Amino acid sequence: MSKLIIIAAAAENNALGINNDLPWHLPDDFKRFKQLTSGHKILMGRKTLESFPKALPNREHIVITRDKNYQPKFDCIVFNTIEEAIKYAQQDDVSFIIGGGEIYKQAMDLATHIELTRIHAEFEADTFFPAIDLGKWKIVKEEHHPKDDKHTFDFTYQTFERIS
Repeated sequence: MSKLIIIAAAAENNALGINNDLPWHLPDDFKRFKQLTSGHKILMGRKTLESFPKALPNREHIVITRDKNYQPKFDCIVFNTIEEAIKYAQQDDVSFIIGGGEIYKQAMDLATHIELTRIHAEFEADTFFPAIDLGKWKIVKEEHHPKDDKHTFDFTYQTFERIS
């Protein structure tokens, strides 16, 4: 079975973003995102795609939108449901769901793993990560990253696997 991994950074209050942008800047988290997702299909909602100035290199972009006439601003594959997008993505061994909030919500019952960067602070936001049901998910790896001169906040990388 192929892996379908939700990858996200969320604050203690599950804040993901505000005004289609991140409320924090964590260079090591960006590096980890690039390292994990490079060479794979990345699935996202329309607003997430539109938040990128250009396509992310070395990744196949798959956008999910209800708009049947959607014309993306750069090369990507468009699907109208998350199920269609996942079916296409599962041709590969590993693919990633990269946001936003609504797509994460729809993917929670479909994903096999979650790679979460938990930022140890709370933020004002208009988009939130869904609560993780620990009856369905278990943490299999955690790595704490203290704040430093490049990172204003402490954060922890958490890897979850589905248990039910």
